[in-house]
Formats: sequence, structure tokens, C-alpha cells
Amino acid sequence: MHRAAARVAAAVEGAIALRVEMGLERLVPWERVLRGQRVASVGARGKAVLVTFESGHTVYAHGQLYGRWMVRKRGALPETNRQLRFAVHTHEHSALLYSASDIEVVRRDELESIPYLSRLGPDVLDPSVDESQVRARLRDDRFRNRQLGQLYLDQGFLAGMGNYLRSEVLFLAKVHPRARPSELDAKGIRRLAAESLVVPRRSFRTGGITVRDRLAGRLKRAGQSRRRMRHYVFARAAQPCRLCGDAIEKDQIASRRIYRCPTCQPR
Repeated sequence: MHRAAARVAAAVEGAIALRVEMGLERLVPWERVLRGQRVASVGARGKAVLVTFESGHTVYAHGQLYGRWMVRKRGALPETNRQLRFAVHTHEHSALLYSASDIEVVRRDELESIPYLSRLGPDVLDPSVDESQVRARLRDDRFRNRQLGQLYLDQGFLAGMGNYLRSEVLFLAKVHPRARPSELDAKGIRRLAAESLVVPRRSFRTGGITVRDRLAGRLKRAGQSRRRMRHYVFARAAQPCRLCGDAIEKDQIASRRIYRCPTCQPR
């Protein structure tokens, strides 16, 4: 959702909302309240996008499985069978959310009253989150005895950590997906905390590439397509590890596919 929020921010942040549309009947009265206000900020927390207006009111929109944000020039609306749930129209652009149903309008200081947000852990793409916070959570009694392969899908542990990021973080931290934080020494905890922030931030910056910049450049020059060169282990079962050459293995943890190198990530 951070990439969707960035697109929406580029289109409407700082502009006047000449028109606001709410696709859920219970929220329609907010159209008049928000119309004519400046969009103060657009951001994301976990899988939710937050659109805050100058009055301090924030539209919370969780995309769930089917929600989709689209940005268009004003008047050039997309042809779609999806249902419009929320839209902000400025002089130049329209930001439109389709198919979502988990939408609320609250004051900015009431955001933590929304159950989804209240359960989120620190967001890995929030620049204020640092390695010390991640290390503290890895040592926290709520998390320290859980398998890492499960833990790294829990948005209550770290928000914004998707399935492909899970495989890549654990690979670069050189830890087995079935290990637990309580089994790692101090060096292992530091390495895991660092990669937990570095990998998602690199992926956001590059549009989904998790390999380090130097390796990405080398693979591109060698003629590899973006799809083939973007990850170290994710979706690369039976292919050679980029670091040691051993064959990447595929497994299932928490009903989701996960990948690892048996040499770089021994149990």
C-alpha cells in the first residue's frame, strides 16, 4: 500500500479537494464536510492508506483483498466494473479507490481507535523506525519464541512485511525460517533487525527489487530480465543461490510459500 499511497500523494497532496465522493451510504454526509478542504497528507500504515485533510479529519481506507487505487487526470475516469468507494477530485487529478469496504473517517488523533491500526507493529517503511526498535521486538516475550517464518507475516510484529520480503530478509540475515529469535545470538539479532528495514526500503525504492544495487546492476548488464534478477531466493526454487551456488529450496510456512538456501541458512 505504500506505493499506492505514494501515487495518490503525488496526485492530490497539497491540493484542494473540489469534490469528494463516498461510495458507502453511511459515509456520504462526509462528502460535504471534506469538500473544499486542502489534502494535508497521504500516507500508509500496513495495508491501509490514510488521507488527511486540513481540518484534521482522516479517511482511513484498508484495501483488503480486492481494493484498488487508481489515479487519473481530472475527467478521465477509468472504464471499470468495480464499485467506487472513495474519491478525491482536485483541479488536475482524481484519486479513486475501488472495491474496498473497510473505510472510516476519524480525526487524526483518533486513528488508534480503528482496530486494524491499533494492532499494527512498527511499519518497516516508516523512516522513524530504527534497528533498535526491531531488536526490542525480536526480544519481546510476545515474539521471541515464535518461528521466524510465521512471525514475519504477522503485521502486529512488523507492519508492511509481505511474503516475498519475508524470504529475502531471512536469507540476507542468514537465518533459517523455522528458527526462533530466542535461538539467535546478539550478532544474529542485530543482523536480522538491520535486514528487516534495509530490504523493504530497498524494495520500495526500486519498485520491488530486493537484491543489492551492485548485484542488480551486474545482472542487468548480463542480460537478465527484471523478473529473473529481482530476488535472491523468492520464487527461485531449484535455481542456484546467488551467493554460494547451492540449489534454492521451497517450503510452506503459515500456508504461504517460502524459499531458502540450505547452505546460507542452515538449521
